[in-house]
Amino acid sequence: MTTAFMTPAPVHAAARHTGRARLWWVLAAGWVAHVALRLWLYRYHTGPVANPDETGYLLAARWLAGGPGADLTGSTFYQGGYPLLLVPIFWLTSDPVLAYRLVAGVGSMAAASAYPLAYLLLRRMGLGRRAALITAFVAALSPALVVFSGLALTDAILPVLVLAWLLALHDLVAYGSARAGAVAGALAAFAMATHLRGTVVLAVCVLTVVVVSVRGKVAASVRGRAAGPAVAAPAVRAAVAALASAAVVAVAGKVLNGALGAALYPGGPRDLSGLLVSRLTSLEGQAWALSGAAGQLWYLVAGTWGLAGVGLAGAAATLVRRSAPYAHRVLAGTLLLTTLGIAYASSAALPDEHRVGNYVYGRYLACVAVAWTLAGLIVLVKGGRLAVVRHALAAAGLMAVTGGVAAWYAGDRLERYAFIAFDFPEVIFLTGANDALDLVDASVPALVLLAGLTGAAFLTIRRARLLVVGVLALIDIAFTAGQAPARPSGGADWLPAPPPGRVAVDRRVRWNIWVPLAYRVSWTEIEFYSGRPPSGACTAVVPYGTAPPPGWAATGGGGAQMGWTTWSNGRCR
Repeated sequence: MTTAFMTPAPVHAAARHTGRARLWWVLAAGWVAHVALRLWLYRYHTGPVANPDETGYLLAARWLAGGPGADLTGSTFYQGGYPLLLVPIFWLTSDPVLAYRLVAGVGSMAAASAYPLAYLLLRRMGLGRRAALITAFVAALSPALVVFSGLALTDAILPVLVLAWLLALHDLVAYGSARAGAVAGALAAFAMATHLRGTVVLAVCVLTVVVVSVRGKVAASVRGRAAGPAVAAPAVRAAVAALASAAVVAVAGKVLNGALGAALYPGGPRDLSGLLVSRLTSLEGQAWALSGAAGQLWYLVAGTWGLAGVGLAGAAATLVRRSAPYAHRVLAGTLLLTTLGIAYASSAALPDEHRVGNYVYGRYLACVAVAWTLAGLIVLVKGGRLAVVRHALAAAGLMAVTGGVAAWYAGDRLERYAFIAFDFPEVIFLTGANDALDLVDASVPALVLLAGLTGAAFLTIRRARLLVVGVLALIDIAFTAGQAPARPSGGADWLPAPPPGRVAVDRRVRWNIWVPLAYRVSWTEIEFYSGRPPSGACTAVVPYGTAPPPGWAATGGGGAQMGWTTWSNGRCR
């Protein structure tokens, strides 16, 4: 009898091992599929298209790898966290085209990693294995993970960084894991070393860790009772690990960015601190910051087809519902605070550049868009029919209110100011117009898509709720298909292509010429001059129509439309 009762154990253990191995193979296959999709989408990209941002990060990575830098004095400071990840690329090659293609590969792999991370988060939130696999795979097709994954921007990694941070925070709270605490703190501090938005992430992380440890409530939701000393001890250990790792990484990031600043910004970067102070201390500044935050929230909801609005409503409900698992409540509050903090702080620090994106913008909150998409899907897949309708109505109301506030403050500036298509990929998908923003025209199709997702949840029983995910997959596939590139025409591009040797640039040349040129010239740092080019330079880039001095010859490159031409130094022949 004893043998009969004991023999099934190895069988069950083997079955569990086989199931676990099969799961990881599925996750790996899904990751590879997402990487392949993004590599195909960006197969024609050979250089920066979002300047000066991409070039700023690429130049930082090249300098960190030991290559030539540039003088970016007076420009926005591009922090070193993301470029640090690209350093091995510039160890492998100095060719700017190959390096950029490899950067796109790194971004594609990072964005694809959202799939396994989303799966783990959904499992923590109570979804079954099959539902979590399917839902996470579709969520990884979100626009925020498609648009930026092939570009040299921090936005290629920030959404994944936020997902990993939230996962670590959950395990810190739910299990009192010191390892999870160390990971959460390190990720938050690395986010701060990567972009100013990361400062909000780190501040919220520290606040969350302190509040959780002080309350001594770690894992209370799992145990179902108030936490006692046995639970408080893991809470303290996890909090100490989180704060210690955050401090170490934050100091390292400070040193890294200090070195970058001294090398690439010898005259100092663009200083927005005075603008930020005036915004925070004046009524007009507060109006700008709050309305800009509203515009970002509108874009977050509309650009996720309403799902972020459903998720925001769900998070607010979870936060105040005492019966909800404690870890879920903490995560809901953390994500809400992070989102509102980023929206407000980024808007307050944004100068008036006379563009539509000053009033309605999606890129700053793209880092939390995937997390909110997952939150919205959880509500639609797991909630009752009445709850689904309530949350969808709340999302529609949020879209209307935030859009109304943004439109009221911006007024006719939405029509008069410059519309930059790169800032509005989801809006262009919704409206079909790539030259203007109409908040009503964009809100209506977003509400229609939200109605479709809500209807799929309302009209099916809970066991068939994955129909919602199917509807989302169709929407995201349509969006992704719209991002598919056309084969570029052959011939020279709009930038100078100087031969090897020292390259000098007349200070009158526009920034949109010399900034990308600084990356193209991979063998030396470009030199700026006023008057006559340096005698040791072999190529000079000058405004079109400028006559060369003795010893220099016009090459005929460029033109009036491009705004530049080049000279060659006869001594270099």
